[in-house]
Amino acid sequence: MTKQKYKVAIIGASGFTGSELARLLSQHPNIEISHITSESHAGKAFSELHPQFLGMIDQKLESAAVIEEAELDVLFLALPHGVSMDFVKKWHHKGSKIIDLSGDFRLSSPEVYQEWYNKEHVFTEGFEKASYGQPELFAEKIKQSNLVANPGCYPTASILSLAPLFAENMIQNHSVVIDAKSGLTGAGVKASENTHFSNVNENFKAYGVGEHRHTIEIEEQFSCLSDGEVRVQFTPHLLPVDRGILATSYAKTKKLTTQEELTKLYEDFYQDKPFVRVKTSPPSIKDVRGSHYCDIFPFWDKRTERVIAIAAIDNLLKGAASQAVHNMNLMLGIEETAGLNQIPLRP
Repeated sequence: MTKQKYKVAIIGASGFTGSELARLLSQHPNIEISHITSESHAGKAFSELHPQFLGMIDQKLESAAVIEEAELDVLFLALPHGVSMDFVKKWHHKGSKIIDLSGDFRLSSPEVYQEWYNKEHVFTEGFEKASYGQPELFAEKIKQSNLVANPGCYPTASILSLAPLFAENMIQNHSVVIDAKSGLTGAGVKASENTHFSNVNENFKAYGVGEHRHTIEIEEQFSCLSDGEVRVQFTPHLLPVDRGILATSYAKTKKLTTQEELTKLYEDFYQDKPFVRVKTSPPSIKDVRGSHYCDIFPFWDKRTERVIAIAAIDNLLKGAASQAVHNMNLMLGIEETAGLNQIPLRP
């Protein structure tokens, strides 16, 4: 029996996330890539822009205007923050399911968005329609949604690292500190002074201290899990590596007293989540590189009576493209793991 093929489009395929989406979707058993767009590279072959696809994805890049008349099941918006909302406003009536990989619909309201992104929102009704696309936490909502806000890469690792504790209301208020490091691809494909080779190579630094916009995204999702206002101290760092995120989260708890109790809590919470692996030793970014896995090591420090939860993901996959595919699977009602069984690349 031939499997049904759903028609999808990738809007904005010139960056790392767009190319990773194409790689995953081209090998997905239920998907046909009907259109790939890029305004600045329209007319070029996709494989000319991303040479690793030569002979595999050679279709021409098109202007996004082609989407107006196209009949598509899913639209992936791999566009910058502040740009995606224009396309959601334009296309929400089409009947296609939309997965937005920007931050334009991740937050709770247009007012919060404007405060943290310093931009007025042009499609405020989208906040009521959008579901936050963290499959391990909100699968049932995602299945019913036609607009999903794909989470940020830092928030994915950070939220999953402590979600079991927040879900059980076991975190002491204002005790959470998250120290997270990302590979260079998290900054996007466009070069800048901060991402210049000479400034990154053999270097390591913090940025966005006390004001990074992913802070509010993390806080809001923890608040949803625990039904109470949450404040976290979040500090991101730039690693001199291509890809990967390692987030180390610290928290004081209300009840925990042993490592065995903590491990069981995490194993029970994630037991039916195929892409979260609870480990008995600290993970590294190479443990998950090139895959959709999130590896988590929950540690009980009995000396300080504090939980240390370490999570590792591939920022371009679990933190972006493969998470979008996971959301698509849920939205279309197909096998949750379809197209996502890549084994991590190590070394």
